[in-house]
Amino acid sequence: MFAVVRTGGKQYRVAAGDKIAVEKLAGEAGETVTLGDVLLAGEGDNLADASKVSVSAEIIAQAKSEKVVVFKKRRRHNYRRKNGHRQQMTLLRIVAVGEGAAKKAAPKKEASEPAKGAEVTKSTKAKAEAPAKTGATAKAADKVAAPKKAPAKKAAAKKTEAKK
Repeated sequence: MFAVVRTGGKQYRVAAGDKIAVEKLAGEAGETVTLGDVLLAGEGDNLADASKVSVSAEIIAQAKSEKVVVFKKRRRHNYRRKNGHRQQMTLLRIVAVGEGAAKKAAPKKEASEPAKGAEVTKSTKAKAEAPAKTGATAKAADKVAAPKKAPAKKAAAKKTEAKK
């Protein structure tokens, strides 16, 4: 089965087992992502309902594409500028294409190794489990957290009074 997927402003025709390079996607190598914007799907000459089809892909690597040289020149004005640019990209291996493809491809890394932000999620869970602050307690907490501003200086007003 094949699908036409849109990601990063470009369209790609993909099938299971294909490797593609797309604009940078969030995630690390080994994670599984679902490409949700499926424009067309089918098998051979038969087309399927694209809204029911999902594409699951595994991130192979986060890399940079080929260097693009940007050269500007204005004749007879001694003006030359040379810049280079390497676009961030993500290399993907298409794991499954079809109805429920996201369910078939289970993430490999989540079970074996906790994510980098695991400590952050634990602290947010602790905050969510703590009783909510109400009334005066919430106001007092806001006052403590907010930085205090220095009082406004009135030296300019005193100088004008002295001149009179």
